[in-house]
Amino acid sequence: MNLNQLLMHWHGIIFIIFCAIAFIQLFYYLFFFTRLASYKPTAGQYIQKNPVSVIICARDEAANLAKNLPGALVQKYPVNHEVIVVDDNSFDDSRYLLEEFEKTFRQLHVIELKQEAKMITGKKFPLSIGIKTAKHEIVLLTDADCVPATENWIEGMQQTYDDNTEIVLGYGAYYKKKGVLNKLVRWETFHTALQYFTYALAGVPYMGVGRNLSYKKTIFFRHKGFSSHNNIPSGDDDLFINIAANKFNTKINIDPETFTLSEPVNTWPSWIKQKNRHYTTGKYYKPLHKFLLGLYSFSHFIFFPLLVVSCIVFSWKLSLLVFGIRFITQLFVFYPAMKKLQEQDLYSWLLFFDIWMFFHYLLFSVALIKKPKQAWN
Repeated sequence: MNLNQLLMHWHGIIFIIFCAIAFIQLFYYLFFFTRLASYKPTAGQYIQKNPVSVIICARDEAANLAKNLPGALVQKYPVNHEVIVVDDNSFDDSRYLLEEFEKTFRQLHVIELKQEAKMITGKKFPLSIGIKTAKHEIVLLTDADCVPATENWIEGMQQTYDDNTEIVLGYGAYYKKKGVLNKLVRWETFHTALQYFTYALAGVPYMGVGRNLSYKKTIFFRHKGFSSHNNIPSGDDDLFINIAANKFNTKINIDPETFTLSEPVNTWPSWIKQKNRHYTTGKYYKPLHKFLLGLYSFSHFIFFPLLVVSCIVFSWKLSLLVFGIRFITQLFVFYPAMKKLQEQDLYSWLLFFDIWMFFHYLLFSVALIKKPKQAWN
């Protein structure tokens, strides 16, 4: 059957569409995702020693601060650095806990906010106060529910900077635990990181995560902080990076010494709520980023339905051949990327995750048009 004959039959058209979708997926794997699989730090990294201000915002996070804050305070970093905790109107015992920490750690500085900011919801006001208060040009951000994976977190992150770098994107991992939910949480975290790391390597950085993110104060003030999206509670990390990052001023750091670790949610409703909150900012990205992310998500979402239909109405042999080419490519690209982010235990689940993404997009598509809630904790 030649192309003209193929186009005359609707089942042939379906197969051609299926092949086109598979080609789009292959393009993302081979043009974007291979960049992480083959990534090696550029010469000149891990040399500089810059003063650093670590900033952590917390609201009613006494338990998390007690558990995780020491990890930021006992960093092995010989150069001058400080740890700023912005206590944002907490009603728990955070104040008393932080007072005790201040007695032991001279580098800890606590900012206690006692009044809500008018017209500015979410984490952006306390984070802005922390950045304005910071003594040093380089700020390193994390959350109260995160702990540095090693004592070399500060040193490793700041060594990524050179004269042109203003933003460094890090990896915020989750603890490995038993259960399908834990694997899905870590898969989604890896899959998101795979995209924002490789887009940055391709010269189109579009986001970072507040669990592990660094930038210079000058770029924060140059873009007038979060003023362009102060009305949106979330987005203190991804929306700011979406505005401020470009191919010249942004680098990534995937050294395991610089990872942060967080406790994953342990119930399905909590995870769904968390992901809905994260996805509500995507509509505010730049048009190019929305197009690239949207095309990838759509092609991923529609791939398996088209595979099933193409197998039924056209040729299951040819359809499975196309699937096999895509899946084998995926296997070769994803394993080294997973290994670099220390998520290789997820590799044996790759086919399950691949199919799961169809349901994932169905589940969270509403969040893309939903109005963000006016809260950050």
